[in-house]
Amino acid sequence: MEDRIERCAEKFGILFGAAPAGDEGTDPEFMKILQRFIFGQVCYTGELSDEDRELVTVVVLAVNQTLPQLKAHVGAALNAGCTPIEIREAIYQCAPFIGFPKTLNAIGTMNEAFTAAGIALPLPAQGTVGEAERYDAGLAVQAPLYGSEIADRYSDLPPVYAEAIPRYLTEFAFGDFATRNGLDTARRELLNLVVLAALGDAELQVKAHVTGAEKAGNSRERILAALLHAMPYMGMPRLFNALNAARAVWAEA
Repeated sequence: MEDRIERCAEKFGILFGAAPAGDEGTDPEFMKILQRFIFGQVCYTGELSDEDRELVTVVVLAVNQTLPQLKAHVGAALNAGCTPIEIREAIYQCAPFIGFPKTLNAIGTMNEAFTAAGIALPLPAQGTVGEAERYDAGLAVQAPLYGSEIADRYSDLPPVYAEAIPRYLTEFAFGDFATRNGLDTARRELLNLVVLAALGDAELQVKAHVTGAEKAGNSRERILAALLHAMPYMGMPRLFNALNAARAVWAEA
C-alpha cells in the first residue's frame, strides 16, 4: 500500500509538478482512488516511457472530448519530455478517426496549454508532401502495413464510391497525416490503435491496426501496455473489447 502511494507521489510530481490529492476539496476519497490507481499502479505496468504514456493519454482524451483533462495532460506530456510537435502530431493524427470538429476542439485546448507554457504558435510545419504527391506518398506508407484491404472490401460498391473511398483513405489518412514529420510510423500506428480502442464499436478496425502496429515495429508487449494505459481514461469494457480483438489476431498468426 505504501509503495503504491509513494509511486503515485513520485509520478504525479514528475507529470504535474505538484503533490497528489490529500484531504482537501469536495471529493478527496475519489481523487485518491483515481490518482493512486493511475499514477501509482497503471503508470508502472508494462514497458512504455512516460512520453509514450502521455501521448496515449492525450489521444484518448481527444477521442473522449474531455477537454479540461486534455489541457492538464498536454502540460503533463511536456513535463514528461514530449516536444510540442510530438503532442500536436498525436492530436492531428486523430482527425481521420474522430473527424475534424472534435479534432479542432482538441487542437484549441492543446494550444491553450501551449500558450500557458509560453510556447510560441504556430509551431513549425511538418508536412512533407505536396498536392500532387498525396496519393503516392500515402500509398507508400499504407501498402506495407495494410495492403489493399479497403479497396478489396468495397470493390462491389457503385464505381464512383468503389474508387473514391479507398482513394480518400490513402490520400487523407496516410497522405495528409502519416507522411508528416514529428512522429515515426511505429508511434503513429500505436496511437492509431489506441484511438480505435477508445472509440469503441471498432473491433474490426482494431484487428487491422493491431497487425499494422506490429508491422510498423511495435511489439505485442508495447501494444498491450498502451491499451492497458488507456484503460483508466476509456473504461474497462473498451479495454476488454480491444484485448479480445488483439487476441483473435494473435491466435490466427
